[in-house]
Amino acid sequence: METVYERKVNYYETDKMGVVHHANYIKYFEEARVYFLDKIGLSYKGFEETGIIMPVLSVEAAYKSSAEFDDILEVKTRLTRVTPVKAFFSYEITDKKTGRKVCTGSSAHGFLNRDFKPLNMKKEFPEIFKGLGESTDEAR
Repeated sequence: METVYERKVNYYETDKMGVVHHANYIKYFEEARVYFLDKIGLSYKGFEETGIIMPVLSVEAAYKSSAEFDDILEVKTRLTRVTPVKAFFSYEITDKKTGRKVCTGSSAHGFLNRDFKPLNMKKEFPEIFKGLGESTDEAR
């Protein structure tokens, strides 16, 4: 499954050169990931209320072109793979008006409990694990 999260670039997100500062793309990934989980009915807030924490284990970004203030960006997000202890997402950011690819990336997340101990989602939360699995690229 793929979701498309749309957002407008704010002035404060740009640097002295008038383009989006590179660190903001990681924030866009996070916004889009939260949106993705909401759309599949497994909200991040719901995870936390259940006692599941999903820290970032790694993140990568490849910058293709610059975005500027007032651009409308579309962030395509996919859950590429899920294991009992990790989830992997991919992202593609494009300029809505031109279709120009701006940034691509990926992130990996662990599943932890409130005590920051690893969770086996398949064993401890089988319904949530199933819902995640049904939304992955592997399920297609």
